[in-house]
Amino acid sequence: MENDKKTSEGEWKEKLTPEQYDVCRLKDTERAFTGKFVNHHENGMYTCVACGNELFSSDAKFDSGTGWPSFDDAANQKNIELHEDTSHGMTRTEVLCKNCGAHLGHLFNDGPTETGMRYCINSVALDFRKND
Repeated sequence: MENDKKTSEGEWKEKLTPEQYDVCRLKDTERAFTGKFVNHHENGMYTCVACGNELFSSDAKFDSGTGWPSFDDAANQKNIELHEDTSHGMTRTEVLCKNCGAHLGHLFNDGPTETGMRYCINSVALDFRKND
């Protein structure tokens, strides 16, 4: 299924847990402060849970106090897609994995670092690969 946006919904349901499917494929959001990476501080690379695409370095992670892992930049801008999201009566910027189209979270321009960006990402949409 790697490198394939043509994977069927049935295949995604088999590959992902129900919560991962709801977030990554149905654009749901995990509850704040419940994700495994909210208070995670190891050095390494956060990857897409659906396809393994490298998304965010631990060097870009910061504590936003919002209840979701937050990053001030993507590891490689070519690995993500940004789309306007007007759901729920708001206008936001949705963050997707460019490789497989998985919904990751949203991007806001209220970050505290020099980038001014806050990638607010669902833990359930991520895996982590620790640095050696």
